[in-house]
Amino acid sequence: MLAVYLSPLYILVNAYIFWRLIQWLTACCGGFKRLPARIGAGIVYLFFATSLLVGFLLPAGGAQRFFKSVGNYWLGVLLYTVLVLAAVELIRLFAWLAGRRRRRGKQPAEENMEGKAHASALAPDRGRRVAAGGAALLLIAALSVWGAVNARIIHTTDYQVSVDKRAGELEELKVVLTADLHLGYNIGCRQMEDMVEKINRENPDLVVIAGDIFDNEYEALDDPDRLAEILGGISSRYGVYACYGNHDIQEKILAGFTFGGKGGKKESDPRMDDFLEKAGITLLQDEGVLIDDSFYLFGRADAGKPGRGITVRKTPEEITADMDLTKPVLVLDHEPKELQELADAGVDVDLGGHTHDGQMFPGNIVMKFLWENPCGYLKKDQMHSIVTSGAGLFGPNMRVGTKAEICVVDIRFEGE
Repeated sequence: MLAVYLSPLYILVNAYIFWRLIQWLTACCGGFKRLPARIGAGIVYLFFATSLLVGFLLPAGGAQRFFKSVGNYWLGVLLYTVLVLAAVELIRLFAWLAGRRRRRGKQPAEENMEGKAHASALAPDRGRRVAAGGAALLLIAALSVWGAVNARIIHTTDYQVSVDKRAGELEELKVVLTADLHLGYNIGCRQMEDMVEKINRENPDLVVIAGDIFDNEYEALDDPDRLAEILGGISSRYGVYACYGNHDIQEKILAGFTFGGKGGKKESDPRMDDFLEKAGITLLQDEGVLIDDSFYLFGRADAGKPGRGITVRKTPEEITADMDLTKPVLVLDHEPKELQELADAGVDVDLGGHTHDGQMFPGNIVMKFLWENPCGYLKKDQMHSIVTSGAGLFGPNMRVGTKAEICVVDIRFEGE
C-alpha cells in the first residue's frame, strides 16, 4: 500500500524533471518550442519513467525482463537526477537570497539604476543555461555509467581474526563470506562465474553465503540450471553453507516495494530450496552443525521474514544452549542485529550482509546511522562481527561509493 500512497510523489518528481529537461532542450534547440517535438520527448521520457511499472504488470518472459532491467537502471539515473537538480535549486536559492541582501543595502537611486540594469538582463542567458544544463547532464551520466560499471567489479576484502579457543586439530580456518547475490534481473551467470572464480582462487576451507541469494522472484532467474551449475563449482574443504535473507521469499516487487506472497505468507519458493540442493549448498534454517568435531556453524533465520516453518527464530541464548562453548562458534546471520546478545551468548564470529554498505552514495552515509556495524569489521567483546557489502545488488543496477565484494576471513585459533 505504501507504494500506492507514494505514487503521486513519483509522478510529481518526474513531471518536474521533465519540465526542467524541456527548458534545457528549448535553450539548446528552438525546435523544442514546437508541440510535436515536446510530445516526442515526452514519449521517450515516459518510456523510462514507466518501465518498472510495465515490467511489473507484464507476465514472465523476455518482455518483462527487458522492462525490469531498463527500470532498474532508471532508478539509479533518477536518484542522481533528483540529487543534482536539488543541488542546482539550492544554489539558485542562495544566489537569490544573496541578491536580496545586496539590494537592501543600496540607496534608492542606486537601487533604481540596478533595477533597470536587472530588467534589461531578464532575458534568459541562453548560453549559461545550456552550459549549466549540459554540466548537470554530464554529471548524472558520469555517475550512472560509473555506477553500472562498478557494480560488475567484484573485489576481495581480507580480514584476520583470532579466537581464544581450540578447534580440534585446526590451527586456522580460511572462510570466504559472500552475501546478497540477488540472483534475478540484475545478476546472472556472468557475475556468478566471476564470483566463483575469485572464491576458488582463495582455496577456502569453508564458504558461507549470508542470505539474499535470490531477488524475490524465482522466475527472474535467467537460466536456473546454469546458475546452479556455476555455484556448484565452488570448491572448499568443508563445503558451502547458506542462510536465507529477507529477499529469499517469493513475492512481487515494484521499485523496492513488495506485494504479498503465496497465501499472504512470507516464505521461500520450494524451487529456491531445490536450486540450492542442486548447487550443492547446505541451507541452514535456524539450525547449526558441528563441523569436523572442531567448530560450530549456525545459520539464523532472517530477523524480519524467518521463512517456511519458522514463526519466531531462536534467540542467541537458544542458539548456543546445547553447544560445547569450549569450541569456536560461527554464526551466519543475514541482518547484523543483536550483536551484543550474540557476544553474550558465547558466539565468536558473526558473519552477515544485508546492508549493501548503502550500495549508492549517499546511502553508504545513511547506513552508518542505521546499523551498529553497517559494513566491515567490528569487535564486540570477544566476538568478531564482519558484514559484507555483498556480491550483487538490489533495485538500481549500480554501485556508487561502494563495492561488490567477497570477504576472505582468516581465523586463527589460539586457545590453550
